[in-house]
Amino acid sequence: MSNKDALRELQLRLANRLQAARERPRAAGWLAVECAGIGLLLPLAQAGEIHPARQVAAVPHAKPWMAGVANLRGQLHTVVDLAAFLHLRPPVPVAAPRQGAQLVMLNPSLRVNAALLVDRLAGLRDAEQLEPLPGDAAPRPGFAGDRWRDATGREWQALDLAALALDPLFLDVAA
Repeated sequence: MSNKDALRELQLRLANRLQAARERPRAAGWLAVECAGIGLLLPLAQAGEIHPARQVAAVPHAKPWMAGVANLRGQLHTVVDLAAFLHLRPPVPVAAPRQGAQLVMLNPSLRVNAALLVDRLAGLRDAEQLEPLPGDAAPRPGFAGDRWRDATGREWQALDLAALALDPLFLDVAA
């Protein structure tokens, strides 16, 4: 099986699991993604469709973390390099996409045509699979939620996509 076929199957499985997760009630559910080796949890209720990170068009004079724009289902979406936005690594040019990179659209209910460029999808997570970590005194942006640890000991940072969509820096995409 080619890498392309395996990627399509993974996307289809995740899309089906996302839809099933939206249809059944849960205390909390997240789409787990990786950016620059850091585990991030995106709330299922705030995440939208997942698309391959290809055909992102660069936008001149944009913020360094703005990867460009992409036509997703007939609508233009601003593409934000989430790792660069969070200062986890320097921005990567759109001409050199990372293998396995994906676009996670923000849910249309957030009323922002944006997609987050993430390095890799890591599946779905429930609160039952994670244990909360104690808070620390380090300053964090308003969109940073709780921190969690899974059974393997890996730490995950939850992000509130609704708060992210309202963050002035996030909304200020043009330099």
